[in-house]
Amino acid sequence: MPSIFHLAFHVHDLDASRHFYGTVLGCGEGRSTDTWVDFDFFGHQISLHLGTPFATTNTGKVGEHMVPMPHLGVILQMAQWQALADRLTENNVAFVLPPGIRFAGQPGEQATMFFCDPSGNPIEVKGFADLDTVFAH
Repeated sequence: MPSIFHLAFHVHDLDASRHFYGTVLGCGEGRSTDTWVDFDFFGHQISLHLGTPFATTNTGKVGEHMVPMPHLGVILQMAQWQALADRLTENNVAFVLPPGIRFAGQPGEQATMFFCDPSGNPIEVKGFADLDTVFAH
């Protein structure tokens, strides 16, 4: 079994976060208290704690786009990525960078999209047709 990462970060509202991560993203909820909640974020553990979210700026240059830094991300198989993109669109999630393909025809070709959770934490989700090409160069 590959390693599982854990990331803990702040959110403003646990109820809004539960709806977004649980209902919109489809992540299973784990343990919780009055001040934090864990989610299975596509096989990894995230812990959302009440507090002030980290500051972000659009300073990450990827291709022709400036993307929010820092950001949380996950890489999915293309079919799972497309299903999530469709679910986000159906739920009227505002995209920082709408679903699209970058590096087309090049090593590392990928689908990507950026959006924020209700507390403004940026998330990138990438989709690959073949996960063996994630580190291709």
